[in-house]
Amino acid sequence: MDKEDIANLIELKHLELISWLEQQPDESWIHGPDGKWTTGQQTLHLLQSITPLNNALSLPKFLLRLKYGRANRPVRSYDAIVKRSQERLKNTKGKTFKGSRNMKVPTLEDKQYLLNRLQTEEKKLQYKTRRISDENLDTVILPHPLMGKMPVREIIMWTAHHVEHHTEILKASY
Repeated sequence: MDKEDIANLIELKHLELISWLEQQPDESWIHGPDGKWTTGQQTLHLLQSITPLNNALSLPKFLLRLKYGRANRPVRSYDAIVKRSQERLKNTKGKTFKGSRNMKVPTLEDKQYLLNRLQTEEKKLQYKTRRISDENLDTVILPHPLMGKMPVREIIMWTAHHVEHHTEILKASY
């Protein structure tokens, strides 16, 4: 997948999510199915996922290489990343990763702010995806709590899948 395709995929997946969230009753923002996150918590989780990626992509790439190393394998396809993500999720048995454990329920007053922040971070990621060189997309690696170390191109594609995954959960549960 080239940079433009990835940036467009990020935009498409976020547009679908935001559109769906904006159509939901306020009640689902603060109350979810038993034992499940509310739509507000799902939104906060996705924001907590994309913000560190954007922050990392703002750093000089040589610092990222110094800290995490270089890719030692070819970049996987989007479909391969999705398949690997689904396999890894099955193995977690519902475990939530550090940043999203014991998450507070965002209030209705937080709703527009969080939706705006998510859209802003998504636009930043599109911009950064289009601006980064293909070499850096394929050789710079970043750590991921579920997937392990991944080349930047893969982690951006995974982010698109992550948004789609949560959109599907929301549509099925609310």
